Amino acid sequence: MDERIKVYEEKMQKAVDFLLSEYGTIRAGRANPHVLDKIKVDYYGTPTPLQQVGNITVPEPRMIQIAPWEKTLIKEIEKAIMMSDLGITPSNDGSVIRLVFPELTEERRKDLVKDVKRKGEENKVAVRNVRRDGNDAFKKLAKTDVSEDEIKQLEDQLQKLTDKYVKKIDEMIEEKSKEILTV
Repeated sequence: MDERIKVYEEKMQKAVDFLLSEYGTIRAGRANPHVLDKIKVDYYGTPTPLQQVGNITVPEPRMIQIAPWEKTLIKEIEKAIMMSDLGITPSNDGSVIRLVFPELTEERRKDLVKDVKRKGEENKVAVRNVRRDGNDAFKKLAKTDVSEDEIKQLEDQLQKLTDKYVKKIDEMIEEKSKEILTV
């Protein structure tokens, strides 16, 4: 593959990777520790990722358990979870915090699927923007010593890459939607 194309492929891959991380934070009725990835806890005045202040386990399919390394952090962790958009009230027994995920209602599942599709579309737009930037860059090459045929070849390669990544995003949307709708 042409070096000039690789740059754009990396950018497209970043869009797919970002979407994958976004989908990891969407809860689908099952306990997934990745829903906590964006939560930061005030650790002695420093916002610290939750994973760095305690041990996160999934003892049951619909429960996440957080065992802080310092018992004094329980209140801070609870506060961080309450302030997040997780929509789950934590319960604690003085040493661990439990998050019980309720069964999702049909309406909530449909809302989540809409969210999944919206995020997927946003990332397809990002991939297409990378293609547009690439095509603009290739058109500028026409002013140098690059033949029209070579530019056409580069544009074709870039279009094939775009199609590949859009297809990959469509598959991710389909897979995540199926996961959410499975009761």
